[in-house]
Amino acid sequence: MKSWISGGLRIAAVAAACGLALAGCGKSQDKAATGPTGAAGEPVAIGWSVYAGYMPLPYAQQAGIVDRWNKKYGVNIKMVQINDYVESLNQYTAGKLQGVATTTMDALTIPAAGGHDTTFVVIGDYSNGNDGIVLKDGKTLADIKGRAVNLPQYSVSHFMLARALENAGMSLADVKIVNTSDADLVAAFGAPQTVAVAAWNPMLDDVAKMPGATQVFSSKEIPGELIDGIVMDTALVKANPNVAKAVAGIWYETMALIKAGGAPTDDALGQMGKLSGTDLAGFRNQLDRAYLYADPKAAAAFMESADLASGTDRVRRFAFEQGMFGKGAKSVDEIGVEFPGGKVLGDPANVKLRFDPTFAKLAAAGGL
Repeated sequence: MKSWISGGLRIAAVAAACGLALAGCGKSQDKAATGPTGAAGEPVAIGWSVYAGYMPLPYAQQAGIVDRWNKKYGVNIKMVQINDYVESLNQYTAGKLQGVATTTMDALTIPAAGGHDTTFVVIGDYSNGNDGIVLKDGKTLADIKGRAVNLPQYSVSHFMLARALENAGMSLADVKIVNTSDADLVAAFGAPQTVAVAAWNPMLDDVAKMPGATQVFSSKEIPGELIDGIVMDTALVKANPNVAKAVAGIWYETMALIKAGGAPTDDALGQMGKLSGTDLAGFRNQLDRAYLYADPKAAAAFMESADLASGTDRVRRFAFEQGMFGKGAKSVDEIGVEFPGGKVLGDPANVKLRFDPTFAKLAAAGGL
């Protein structure tokens, strides 16, 4: 769904953000604990990169929605564009940003694995067709067996491929991964030697339109697993919950506008499309394939659901098996992930990723 770097560079980036060797990265001191507290006037930067599910953030800044919530809570939130998705996570991990729009998988494998205690304050969407697998001269997913598959290694596409193969009674051992930048996937598919790709939009649509191409798997088949949201530094959220309240208020006010319909919605979506490099029709097409948690009650329910916990368990097991917790990680349980009600996957003494439905519940109750 977004831009990526190779697994080796990703792990190196985590190590650099920690300032420690990989062997101790997961249990390092939280570097952001002494960062901004969200006190009056102190800037709180939320990073975003171009993806349909993240475009409400820059639109809210442009439309004055951010300013309204800043004034209400006496905070100074700014939405900051970072052109490279992974760089936005690196900056957040290093404390240069206080929040970032990201996937649950990347929140776990970059900041959390880097020792930065991180909390999801908003669950925004899940991919419902914006990711998929395309074969050249193949008709069904079964035809992928024995093929080389071009994708950005260690990415959500890599995880999606693993899940697709699992559902079809196969495994990653049945294919060969060819690490390919997201920016190069379309050109790569045009080469004779490329016979399969896993991609996200807009590259997915571009590849699927090419001669001989057949899409054989869609993220619609694993609903609720490729999840996006907004994370913030846990210490900041605890020190000043008003910052997280304002972020939630910004998000749900913008969601209400998206769902309202009519000319105001068309205008807002058109502006989001323009910000992401497309038009209203193009943006609607992408947004239609992302299941938005526009209703805060539904978002809170999902955070508290067994589905989120089981999906996160799949993600963390995949990440550990692929070495994404670092060379020093001896167990999938090395990093703790906390869910509402105190349920923890992994080490409860080393919780570095949390899902907090507090702010969605406040929004649902009109308490923001």
